[in-house]
Amino acid sequence: MAEDADHQFWYNMRTGAVEKGMLSPSVDRVGPFPTFDEATHALDKLRANSAKWAEEDETEDR
Repeated sequence: MAEDADHQFWYNMRTGAVEKGMLSPSVDRVGPFPTFDEATHALDKLRANSAKWAEEDETEDR
């Protein structure tokens, strides 16, 4: 896993930078993403997932 993670991209939530490999502490990063571009759009992905899960929770509560 460590070798694979070294070749993937991570979004640093503290700095807003995209990093290749696990450079930052885990509390600061999200990922992995297979490409730099996908990591660049990490916040969009997180927002979309959050909205989707909130909608699913609302539907389940009915």
